[in-house]
Amino acid sequence: TVNFDVGNVEDLPYDDGRFDVVLSMFGVMFAARPARVIAELARVTRPGGRVVLANWTRGGFIGKMLAKHAAVAPPPAGVPSPLLWADETVLRERFDQRTWEITTTPRILTFRYPSTPAGTAELFRTAYGPTVRAFAVLDEDRRATFAADLAAHWSWHQRGENATEVDSEYLEVVAVRR
Repeated sequence: TVNFDVGNVEDLPYDDGRFDVVLSMFGVMFAARPARVIAELARVTRPGGRVVLANWTRGGFIGKMLAKHAAVAPPPAGVPSPLLWADETVLRERFDQRTWEITTTPRILTFRYPSTPAGTAELFRTAYGPTVRAFAVLDEDRRATFAADLAAHWSWHQRGENATEVDSEYLEVVAVRR
């Protein structure tokens, strides 16, 4: 049985030690206060339980795309880059050794979309939170330039022929709660 709950990763609506496994695929990395996220993950994960994360890397396709977003729509002051969630030094600071044993593994996710790279970039413009946010703060001229830049980014990394196929690196993080 799977339940889907709407919540805030900085203030989870669950009892202490409730879960054997807590999973986030490209989600918690976008929270504004990583220390609060880690505290909540520790609180709701039982001892011996695991937190499993997938976080985009700085050098991967999405990491490079997020850098383009930050160049046109910087995050609010004091909000760290979400890409730090794939920096092993930062992860080992956030997941302290007294509370967690962590392992990391680089992985590849392949995006496959039935549209052209330009069509895929347009899909992200309307449905991917960071891209939606970036376009929302730009004037019309800068939107056109940014749209062309994103379409070029998808085209440059494209390896499919009749549809869009792009690989993006992410870091798999498995943190066992002590």
